[in-house]
Amino acid sequence: MKDRQTMRKIPESLGLKGERLAAFYQPILAMDTRTIIGYEVLGRACEGERVRSLGKFFGDVSISVEDHIAVDRILREQAMRKLGAENIESLLFINLKPNWIHRYGQSGELFTLQLIDKYGIDPRRIVIEITEESFNGPMDELRSIVDLYRSRGCLIAIDDVGSGFSSTDRIAHIQPNILKIDIHMIKKSATHNGYLGALRSFSALAEQIGASLLAEGVETRQDLVRAIEAGARYVQGFFFSKAEPEFQQADRFAGALEAELAEYVQQRLRSETTWQKEAAQLAALIDKGCICRQESELGRAEEFNGWITGLLEQLPLGCVRIYLCREDGIQLSANYCRVEAGEWERQEEYYGANWSWRPYFIPTIAQLSEMQRTLVSRAYVDLDTCEWIRTISILAGPGLILFADMKDYEQQTDREREDAACRTTTG
Repeated sequence: MKDRQTMRKIPESLGLKGERLAAFYQPILAMDTRTIIGYEVLGRACEGERVRSLGKFFGDVSISVEDHIAVDRILREQAMRKLGAENIESLLFINLKPNWIHRYGQSGELFTLQLIDKYGIDPRRIVIEITEESFNGPMDELRSIVDLYRSRGCLIAIDDVGSGFSSTDRIAHIQPNILKIDIHMIKKSATHNGYLGALRSFSALAEQIGASLLAEGVETRQDLVRAIEAGARYVQGFFFSKAEPEFQQADRFAGALEAELAEYVQQRLRSETTWQKEAAQLAALIDKGCICRQESELGRAEEFNGWITGLLEQLPLGCVRIYLCREDGIQLSANYCRVEAGEWERQEEYYGANWSWRPYFIPTIAQLSEMQRTLVSRAYVDLDTCEWIRTISILAGPGLILFADMKDYEQQTDREREDAACRTTTG
């Protein structure tokens, strides 16, 4: 017989139809171990075999905060009791709204810490997940309460990064251990370049503040690939499992995740090998040219422009821009940009531009040498065309770096591929 506390009746006055509460657990997988490392606690209303989410209940503003918290505490205690009773090493992600933390933290009543003590749980296994919410209280006070959880050993996560509560300023203030990417950003990244760029920016943010990235809402293989591309250490979603009433075997999805990671690695290796060959071909093209490599030639812009002009017709169609710089970042040539109908446009205004401020520039210069004459950047969105490109950097001579911006067709979104297919068909 189940413990009477495990499934507790909900007051009908809360609009939950006399159903019973149950804590369910959605697994969170780690890329490095390929195992389940934790569970997010999610509320369910149960009646017989019928189970439904309590998401709408917690989002219903007509229900008082006190009633929301009362129901949440029932669920929290179920989950903490279960974690304390079972011999597993998993993390438990507990959802708390900022207003809840602030409201009860001020009174010194931190229910989760009470449950940790009550059930003898190692605090390092508890992740306090601050959920998306409009919060107008003092951030310093919220931070001081969050620090109480942290001082006990709990980990801190911020949910729905990129929306609502989780502004960059607040993320920096809270200093979480884990950033959870909003599910809508995962979906939109498949059809909009800006969202994929934002995903990658959160990966960089996590790295800079010493946090790990968790991608939630992973429902398809493409979602998983996007999560990997974004640098997510952890993943969660229906692609692996919905929330279940019981904990699962830690290695249940290890084989599937291992296979997906192996396929991703092979695909990326093939892609990078192709780009290295592209770079080598451009370097060979330069070697056939007539660029002057003496130091005395530096600054002779028209000679450099004439040399680049001689290369243009031999460049691959994916090349959209090419120009020559000095190793201190000063541009020595005009920009040559491919425009409509494949024609090249000469842009004189870039003479003398200084690109040394760009984050990639110094590392590129430091790595280029006679032993390594080419480098290929990671994909990024071009400022002018808003297309995904890669920059191939080539040591063209002593103190001379040729930069060729190339379209990265693999980074096209689903919508861009559809548009390209339509243009091909109608053409």
